[in-house]
Amino acid sequence: MKNKQPSKVSPSIRHYFVDEGGDSTLFSRKGEVLVGTEGCSRFFILGLLDVLDPGALNIRFDELRARLMSDSYFKSVPSMQPHERKTALAFHAKDDLPEIRRDVFKLLRETEGLRFFAVVADKLSVLEYVRQRNRREPAYRYQPNELYDYLTGRLFKDRLRQHNRYDIIFSQRGKSGRTDSLRQAIEFAPDLLQNQSNPSKNALTDVSLRVTAATPKEHAGLQAVDYFVWALQRLYERGEDRYLVYLWQAFGLVHDIDDIRKKRYGVYYTQNKPLTAETLKGRK
Repeated sequence: MKNKQPSKVSPSIRHYFVDEGGDSTLFSRKGEVLVGTEGCSRFFILGLLDVLDPGALNIRFDELRARLMSDSYFKSVPSMQPHERKTALAFHAKDDLPEIRRDVFKLLRETEGLRFFAVVADKLSVLEYVRQRNRREPAYRYQPNELYDYLTGRLFKDRLRQHNRYDIIFSQRGKSGRTDSLRQAIEFAPDLLQNQSNPSKNALTDVSLRVTAATPKEHAGLQAVDYFVWALQRLYERGEDRYLVYLWQAFGLVHDIDDIRKKRYGVYYTQNKPLTAETLKGRK
């Protein structure tokens, strides 16, 4: 009797969409501290949305946009005009009208197969780190991309071990392409460096990574992750949690790395430990 050949398992693939909230700026061109001033955020957030079926999400977003664009109620709204390059092209929580924002939140709440993860950095803590490093290394100069890349590594901790293939799409930042730097930040995520005694176990030898950058109009996943990040940012910057609470069922993990009131590694918020305005009371 011939031995049965093992069945071939088709490679699994995850679709990750990544966007930021706030900014990574600390100083003005003159070296003045800007953190927390008007136009400069207190927190910097990097969020990842795991989308089970990006194609289906694209269809749902396109259908919603078409319905809203054909509604005479929005006919004269500037952001709904194609030449304004806002809601008419892609949903963006900051630019969308409250009525439109409500419909997008409802769509996201009713969509299955979405899971959101985020890392939150307090820029006052980053500022203190920069000052301490400057005392040790007078020639050191902080660059905003440092914080972005560092949070990228933290965000992808434990996000690259469950599947064979990952399609990772970052929301494009300006005109500069940084996909090589972002890929490097992902590959050197903390969970890949735990076993220093056996480097082979750290390598992503069996994992295929596709890292690209795109504009929100190209992917509904980028529009969706923007909404999740915006909801989280509203809580941290303004103490307003109703948007986050509305979407919380889709939250997998929020890691507040600089809230070290109880643990040096920060606080992990999960479904068993929800994040609300009340839980942030007392945070410096």
